[in-house]
Amino acid sequence: QLQLVASGGGLVQPGGSLSLSCAASGFTLDYYAIGWFRQVPGKEREGVSCSSSSGDSTNLADSVEDRFTISRDKGRNTVILQMKNLKPEDTAIYYCQAYSRSDCRGLSLGSWGQGTPVTVSS
Repeated sequence: QLQLVASGGGLVQPGGSLSLSCAASGFTLDYYAIGWFRQVPGKEREGVSCSSSSGDSTNLADSVEDRFTISRDKGRNTVILQMKNLKPEDTAIYYCQAYSRSDCRGLSLGSWGQGTPVTVSS
């Protein structure tokens, strides 16, 4: 399996900003679509944002429109999720995942790992 590690989570106040990083081990992320997902413990995992291998990006959830931005730092072999105007309902464990499909759907190619927790609270 491809190994991906999500990091950068933490505690942030409502309305604040936070950036998460997805790092690859042993392969280049340029060849894959990379998606960010989030999950509240006990709830179903939700797609957040997707970056295709061709460089196109799209939000997977209406709730993050105009607030979350996905981008690639090719020099560091990472994919970044920039989150702004965070809301308490954004609180979740965030994961990144690799896909062969450009829409970040279908068969996941890597392990989900432990993710990185984001808590939005005052």
